[in-house]
Amino acid sequence: MATDIRLKEALPEITESIVATYTECSRTTHLGHRPLPGRDAVVEVIEDFLDVLYPGIWRRQNLHIGNVEYHVGDVIDGLHDKLITQIARALRHEHGLMPEETRPILDLEALAQQKAIQLLQRLPDLRAILEQDVESAYAGDPAAKSYHEIIFCYPGLMAVTVYRIAHEMLLLGVPLVPRMMTEYAHAKTGIDLHPGARIGPGFFIDHGTGVVIGETCDIGRNVKLYQGVTLGALSFPRDHSGNIIRGMKRHPTLEDEVVVYANATILGGDTVIGRGAVIGSNVWITQSVPADTVVTLEKPNLRFRGPKREQGLADYQI
Repeated sequence: MATDIRLKEALPEITESIVATYTECSRTTHLGHRPLPGRDAVVEVIEDFLDVLYPGIWRRQNLHIGNVEYHVGDVIDGLHDKLITQIARALRHEHGLMPEETRPILDLEALAQQKAIQLLQRLPDLRAILEQDVESAYAGDPAAKSYHEIIFCYPGLMAVTVYRIAHEMLLLGVPLVPRMMTEYAHAKTGIDLHPGARIGPGFFIDHGTGVVIGETCDIGRNVKLYQGVTLGALSFPRDHSGNIIRGMKRHPTLEDEVVVYANATILGGDTVIGRGAVIGSNVWITQSVPADTVVTLEKPNLRFRGPKREQGLADYQI
């Protein structure tokens, strides 16, 4: 049956009713002449960073010592301009949230350029850290055939790489964009790394799906996590009015050389997992663990029910 053109007469009324909610539901509306950072633009920035951090592997092929400097220079020049635009938008949005009477007068484009340059200057050190992350992944996974396989194929490395860029940006005082970056990686990999977490070099997430690392986590050197691990908050402290107190240490600390196996949950800002400790699968931890300790669940009782027989069901317990 053909569509009825007369039903379209209701569309102006529908439009009017939707627009009316834009003032009533102001928390989910952003109107005016101060555009926010663009989702697609932030993804493009991530792709540019990956191309520089992993040259000849991530995007551009056929690079060699004769042309790589030209290529990287071109990408860095473009990143400079893209970062200024997105950082300035984020700064302008945050600036606009301040009370007008206390809002300082700032040249936000100039401030954005300073932060963009500082971020780009950190890329050599960032590459040195990522080299250790790749080495840790190769050393920790017997299924890995090469370093390049890890860069091409391992979601954990992608999530950690994006996190490391976003973390540096957060340290420079850039709002909104770092979280946009890590949530893009979260959507791509299933790994949720908050850019505020502090993670040492040699970090490896094996398999990765379902890993959650909270904002105030502290993770040392050469730590290894498996899929489904949660490093979360035990509770959210509140003020006298019942509002959540932000910025407090809520998530655990993992010292150097810790290994956490699949689906373990470690909660609380006062919880410290000591150096070299091993946390087994499926455990739930809300208190500190001494160094070089192995924490496992007791072996469960498994019951196997055999095939039906005339006399009934045969049960076997282990």
